[in-house]
Amino acid sequence: MNRVLLVIASLLAVGTTTRASADDWPQWRGPTRDGVWRETGIVESFKSPSLEPVWRMPIGPGYSGPTVSQNRVFVTDRQTKPSQIERVLAFAADTGAPLWTHAYECVYKNVGYEAGPRASVSVDGDKAYALGAMGHCCCLNVADGSVIWQRDLNADYSIDMPIWGISAAPLVDGPRLIVHIGGTAGACIVALDKLTGLELWRALDERGQYTAPIILEQAGRRVLVVWTGDSVSGLVPDSGATLWSVPFKPRNMPIGVATPIVDRDRLFMTSFYDGSMMLRLMAERPAVEKVWHRVGANERQTDGLHSIISTPLFLGDHIYGVDSYGELRCLEAATGNRVWENLTATPKARWSTIHFILHGDRVWMLNERGELIISKLSPKGFEEISRASLLKPTTDQLPQRGGVCWSHPAFANRHVFARNDDELVCASLAAE
Repeated sequence: MNRVLLVIASLLAVGTTTRASADDWPQWRGPTRDGVWRETGIVESFKSPSLEPVWRMPIGPGYSGPTVSQNRVFVTDRQTKPSQIERVLAFAADTGAPLWTHAYECVYKNVGYEAGPRASVSVDGDKAYALGAMGHCCCLNVADGSVIWQRDLNADYSIDMPIWGISAAPLVDGPRLIVHIGGTAGACIVALDKLTGLELWRALDERGQYTAPIILEQAGRRVLVVWTGDSVSGLVPDSGATLWSVPFKPRNMPIGVATPIVDRDRLFMTSFYDGSMMLRLMAERPAVEKVWHRVGANERQTDGLHSIISTPLFLGDHIYGVDSYGELRCLEAATGNRVWENLTATPKARWSTIHFILHGDRVWMLNERGELIISKLSPKGFEEISRASLLKPTTDQLPQRGGVCWSHPAFANRHVFARNDDELVCASLAAE
């Protein structure tokens, strides 16, 4: 009898472990907004040169990466006929069946690259938060897409609209929804009550840009890090008060897209024209010091790392990222010195892109040709383990070079969810 009970307990433990290792991807860059995929039971390599989707569903164009929560996939797109609208779409994660659509009129004005909305939907419990390219913000019921509240933040805050529109995924933090919108009158960063949409605080009389806010721990307190068009600042999440700020004014225009990344006491940013900067987070108080800032003469003669879309990756004492023309690089974190460069992960082209996802000791990449790559990165070089085609490049986001796949993928329930300008696809990555 005891042996039977032991077997049953072991089976239950295995089942619990298996369930615990399957995760959602409810916001930009994953559950903790750090680009780390923590599921187990994942394939070691691909069996064929292409991945056959479990399902595929037609959608319109847009840059926003999908998010996954509660067996639902959320994504946004744009339609121009018969009128200009943005849409928030929800699909069943297991079958791809359409669940609901929320659409609203949205005429793009003075926004370059008009393919569609940029920011990923953030899901918090039974609510989904979407932020469109022109500043339309809404809170929707996850179950049926019904509107809980919605606001036109451009009308409310007189946004000094960035040339490529509002792009930063909203951040849910406790009772707050924090948005990076570049509003005037001290409203570059705004915190809204996530249940009502009413303003809780506003911060920084600065230009906005495209980077998503993050929260880190420093000196025993939580710090909201925002990289605007003029500075990198640490704010009090509860009030928006400034704890520290470092000027980072662009030589040309605000163009930071990559999310700041943090590792222990190091905070790193990279920009297409303005190179990369490393800050040290002081341990004894909420303050920072600049460690180094390296910038080349121009977008072709670069120094350190000049990324456009790709958020880099910290691994130990090195940083891995994609430079301005698709050069995969390894940098020494302490100095910014280049250790190596590789041109095989993505084709060399202006703004060529890779999205990096850390999974155990491996780095998964989705490059702009729609290829999913399993790799290892180290100071010794780029080790490609396996590569398979997942998506076809499409031309709404970028018509040159036969189109691109620029949207960040989601990894959830041992599947990958990815989109181009024509379709949303889901492919299994579960080990047999």
